[in-house]
Amino acid sequence: MALSSLLLGGLPAHGAEQLDVRIDGVTLPVDLRQLEEWSQAPNSRLDDLSVWMELLDPGSRQDLVRLLRAPLLRDRTLGQQLLQSWAGGRVVAELGQLITTGGEPSGGGGSGELLLATMRDLLRRKPEVNTLDLLRAVPVPRLTLQLDNLIALASLWRQQVQSQGLAMDQLRQLPLNQVVLTPNRPPTRRRPEKLLLGAAHRPQPLALQLWRADGTPRRSWVVLMPGLGGSAEQMGWLGEALSAEGWSVLVLEHPGSDEKAIKELLDGRRPLPGAESLPDRLADLTAVLEAERTGRLPRLGDSVVLMGHSLGGLSALLATGLRPEPGLARRCRRALDSIPLINLSRLLQCQLDQVALPAPRPIVPVAGVVAFNAFGSLLWPEKGLSPLPVPVLLLGGSLDLVTPPVEEQLNLFLPGGHPLSRLVLVEGASHFSAVRLAGRQQALFKLNDALVGVEPLQVQALVLELTTAFLDGLDSGRPLPVRRVQENAVMAYVLDQATAKNWRRRL
Repeated sequence: MALSSLLLGGLPAHGAEQLDVRIDGVTLPVDLRQLEEWSQAPNSRLDDLSVWMELLDPGSRQDLVRLLRAPLLRDRTLGQQLLQSWAGGRVVAELGQLITTGGEPSGGGGSGELLLATMRDLLRRKPEVNTLDLLRAVPVPRLTLQLDNLIALASLWRQQVQSQGLAMDQLRQLPLNQVVLTPNRPPTRRRPEKLLLGAAHRPQPLALQLWRADGTPRRSWVVLMPGLGGSAEQMGWLGEALSAEGWSVLVLEHPGSDEKAIKELLDGRRPLPGAESLPDRLADLTAVLEAERTGRLPRLGDSVVLMGHSLGGLSALLATGLRPEPGLARRCRRALDSIPLINLSRLLQCQLDQVALPAPRPIVPVAGVVAFNAFGSLLWPEKGLSPLPVPVLLLGGSLDLVTPPVEEQLNLFLPGGHPLSRLVLVEGASHFSAVRLAGRQQALFKLNDALVGVEPLQVQALVLELTTAFLDGLDSGRPLPVRRVQENAVMAYVLDQATAKNWRRRL
């Protein structure tokens, strides 16, 4: 049956019964029923397959059991929407290099589109799908599991995690002066003004939160953009704290890639949002800056600091006029040669090759950029952020596996730029440490330290101190001092370009 008919007309009821497992250049023919029995009792000698599987080291054998038995997708409607997204399609395409339709790695080739069609059909019929379900349903008589490639992928993941740990070891050894900060910020009980702004590119007005400056306003004001799936409420802690120090902060809400969009994804009502939301996000920012300049919004200052978390940080960088360096498609072909288990931001960066970004529009003077957990190593591999004429503060966390600090923040920072620019690495912080749920005394539900980070409220307190010091330096022209900073149990490392290069030489 042709692939086009599979995609258009559904799949046959019965699929593969035979699986060739390739390892160390040897092909082991496996009956899928035997493979399922082995996965249920991997330590028993049920048949010849068990003998072959004992040749794997215990760690690889256990990884294979988990791969076969664990659900690929637990929710039918969520799974269908994930598969419709660009990122989901890319992951399945790379999975097709691990499960192929030919007997040799180069014969038959990848089966990503076939796996994608099979998965969609399974999700129409089953609420939960695991790897064995997928293997049995693929409409070919024989499949090949490239176990060598699978083990190599797991090994690469372990190496990346270890490399990140070793990089932090080297960072700790840099000869930096250390200061200990004593927390002295009293809690504030401020509330934002909620505003609505009509925008030509949106059918409904934009919802904004304005935190007015306490006391005499600073010369610059801050526009704060949440990350993918984020909301104004999640970043409100930062707006509230900065307003208490004299900066007016306007927090944006981005329909289509905000918290509501993620809830609709979980309900199976929309695909996973991605880089396709950036043109609307940039248009949102342009509308806000124009409205502040012309008086449709309150006048807040003479210049603006663009501040954002993750995708919001990327929006801030793009809003300054940066555009991807030539050759993004070529770089992405190399970067996505395997499933990006670490550095998921590569999926968003590579999707940007298919997104038409608007031309830069200078609206008001930009005083600086603050980007939490930013990324762009594939977008600007040569020049980094050096073309920016304004100071940039990049903040990353040692536990960030979504935008790893060495690949993303350090590599962007190294080519140089404004003398006031700084790179900050916070030990124990994750990709989500800057996010706080409204009305709760925690940054996120603490699923595990790798996701949320350690002591998120303490991390946020130190991030606030460093962000405030950087913003002060924009007014005074004094750079944030290069040093090791401790507050409570959290340590951060503030680097200039010379110190960052020293760190890179040690890696």
